[in-house]
Amino acid sequence: MNFSTPFFIGYRYWRARKANAFASFITFFAVSGIFLGVAALIIVSSVMNGLEGQLKQRILGAVPQLTVSAAEGFTQPESLRKALSEIQGVKAVVDSASTQAMLQSPSNIAAVQLYGVYPEQIRTVSDVARHTYAGSFSSLEAGEYHVILGSQLAQTLGVVPGDKVRILSGEGVVYSPLGPVPSQRKFTVSGLFEMGSQVDASVAYVQYQDARRLMRKSADGVDKLRLYLVDPFNAPALAAEVRAVADKLGIKVQVSDWRQDYGHLFSAVKMEKNMMSLMLSLIIAVAAFNIVSALVMMVVDKTSDVAVLKTQGMTHGQVMAIFMFQGSLNALIGLILGLGAGVLVTLNINTVLSSLGIAILGAGTMLPAQLSVPQLVWIAVGTLVVSLLATLYPALRAARVQPAGALRYE
Repeated sequence: MNFSTPFFIGYRYWRARKANAFASFITFFAVSGIFLGVAALIIVSSVMNGLEGQLKQRILGAVPQLTVSAAEGFTQPESLRKALSEIQGVKAVVDSASTQAMLQSPSNIAAVQLYGVYPEQIRTVSDVARHTYAGSFSSLEAGEYHVILGSQLAQTLGVVPGDKVRILSGEGVVYSPLGPVPSQRKFTVSGLFEMGSQVDASVAYVQYQDARRLMRKSADGVDKLRLYLVDPFNAPALAAEVRAVADKLGIKVQVSDWRQDYGHLFSAVKMEKNMMSLMLSLIIAVAAFNIVSALVMMVVDKTSDVAVLKTQGMTHGQVMAIFMFQGSLNALIGLILGLGAGVLVTLNINTVLSSLGIAILGAGTMLPAQLSVPQLVWIAVGTLVVSLLATLYPALRAARVQPAGALRYE
């Protein structure tokens, strides 16, 4: 079937749409609606991608992404460590010691998650080492009992580097005639870190062997391994591989990931992102309904022309192609303009906001934006599909025109 003629006629109708001023008016708003909807969807999605990525870096860069533990400890941790490091997607495997603890200063007390680490390991694999100030992880030496606190935690306790805090461990409790006595020891604050997230108020780091002694365990023992992942969001899939590797080695392990403590936060961000995308997609859907209205009026206006074309041998499919091409051309224009504007504003969003005097995250804070090519493709394809579906009803109505009835009084 030859569609060159229908496309040519559809293009002529599109150029001559000003003959019906009201239909032209509706078409203009349909194109504008698609333009605004696509641009807004790209901008908001990119900003949400940036916020999600920044949240992933600031939180998951400071907490265990995947933890492998054994209740009785690992008798040969080297073999398991080597096997786990060979799993694709695992960036590093390090020894870990962690416990719930209370930090007490002369002025306040706070609950924290305490992590025991080796300084040379955390400097190479963790983002938290790059966000440490007023000290460094190199100060964490075995037997010195130094601690590095989050900035908000230090502010809550009212301490600065050089001050001492008492740490009471949730593990290593002994029972005396007076009741349970927690393991405790004084530590010296040797540094602060700031990730710009809630971990600044709830996380502290000490040297690995010091943490083990605080928990009344063997200083050189290993009962937890901490895995750093290329993409922390792949933790659920990698957890199954970790279990399979441990089973092959005959080691019974428990595997946990970051979702247990921070999954609700990322779920809330994902839900908000999906709801924003849905709301902005409705703008495109409303614009598609305007295309339907404009094409229906065009079909009514061109009924006689369609009847003449059908008497000259044009098929139903070719008649449909005329109006589907006309409506799709309007959607394509709005889509191209929306893609261009959305990408341009996203790449320069902080410049645009500063020129307008708008500070969404506060003065001096840059709004993160991350363009996703697959997301752009989905937006473009989705817009074209919705617009194409919107042209079906007017095109079918035009194809059902009966030449005898339409030309009876001509």
